[in-house]
Amino acid sequence: MAGALVLAGCAALPAPPAVSAPVPPQWQAALPHQGSLSDLGQWWQLQGDPLLAELVAAAQAVSPTVASSRSRIEQARAARVAAGAALLPSLDASASLSRGRSQQASAEGLVPVVTTTQAGLQAAWELDLAGGNRAGLDAATQRLLGADARWHEARVSVAAETANQYYSLRACRELAGVTRLDADSRQETARISSLSREAGFTAPATDALARASAAEARGRSTRQAALCELDLKALVALSGLAEPDLRQKLAPAQVQQAQAAMFSVALIPAEVLAQRPDVFSAGRDVAAASADVGSAQAARYPALGLSGAIGLAGLRAGGSSVTLDTWTIGPLALSLPLFDGGRRAANADAAQARYAEAAALYRASVRQAVREVEEALVTLQSTGARQADAQAAVDGYTAAFTGTEALYNNGLASLLQLEDARRTLLAAQINRVTLAQERQAAGVALYRALGGGWTPALAPLQATADAP
Repeated sequence: MAGALVLAGCAALPAPPAVSAPVPPQWQAALPHQGSLSDLGQWWQLQGDPLLAELVAAAQAVSPTVASSRSRIEQARAARVAAGAALLPSLDASASLSRGRSQQASAEGLVPVVTTTQAGLQAAWELDLAGGNRAGLDAATQRLLGADARWHEARVSVAAETANQYYSLRACRELAGVTRLDADSRQETARISSLSREAGFTAPATDALARASAAEARGRSTRQAALCELDLKALVALSGLAEPDLRQKLAPAQVQQAQAAMFSVALIPAEVLAQRPDVFSAGRDVAAASADVGSAQAARYPALGLSGAIGLAGLRAGGSSVTLDTWTIGPLALSLPLFDGGRRAANADAAQARYAEAAALYRASVRQAVREVEEALVTLQSTGARQADAQAAVDGYTAAFTGTEALYNNGLASLLQLEDARRTLLAAQINRVTLAQERQAAGVALYRALGGGWTPALAPLQATADAP
């Protein structure tokens, strides 16, 4: 035992090197601090659209990704309980009862029936000399924390996907209205052109151009309506709501609004990264891999185990009884790994390699998080700056088209001039709707890049070993 303690004292397991993932001291893109600031976790409710918040909640409730992540939390919690049990003694109970005839006859020449009863308790405890079991518990704790963070990440991802699909449907319906009005306008021009041709004031080629333009517009409007149907069915699949119910909820006319509330972004990127569940989970993976290295290294050192037992036994035969009770403490067993063909060393090397992989993935997740926030900020600022220009373009092209249409109706402009004015107006209207959707998508991307309101304080357990 003294030798085992000496060997255990020599088994001071070196920790893997610390992991550093430098981040910039400040954001390079402009921050969206204009207007009212809202809580990131309640952002959907503050957008002034109750249907959006309802769809997000419904999608999170039926998402298989969220359900799978919740199941992984339960698995990780069970694994942590099992890892903690390795540090405690184990106790097993046993009992048996048997009856049979003895081979020896009694003095009267009878062969007695022997009844044997046994009961006992068996205890065993492995003394964690090298800290392998403690390292296993630390690894399981870190994986539980990471599983909880990944559940939040799944919920944020589903919310973002649902919001983008909803905004896509709204934009599609607005575009459908634009193309429908354009088709009606072209159809009216074709009708007037046909009357003018019949009266001999318009050439057949010009009338054919008007009819072709109307047909093209009808086809564009039909295609846009079909795209809206596809978006609707995708939203039904995401939310799990019945299609008739969703159609009824979408029936009221939607008024295009600017983003009702914008959340604040911390000036220091490190504060933002602390709100990212994926970065937090990657850090927990590093800590778990570090603990796995300790567990694998501990397997190369001596192991000491202690066992004991208490047994009760009784024999009854021919009216007489015999009691045979026993108890033992020990053995105190020492296991010394001498030769295993390099298996334990290979396991330690593999654990070290997994730690290096986890560290690399952690650094990559930090860089990706910074990139996603920067890109969302740039897109949000760009779309905001272009909104006024897009509206001004629509207003200008609308006035130009109205004037050209009046000239055409009075015979002072050609159909080609009218179609050109109509084409530029349609392009401007489509650009305005597309830009509004792009800005909404940028807001959703920033919501997702900032972690969706999650904070490590929501984790169910405090980490026993922080990730470097």
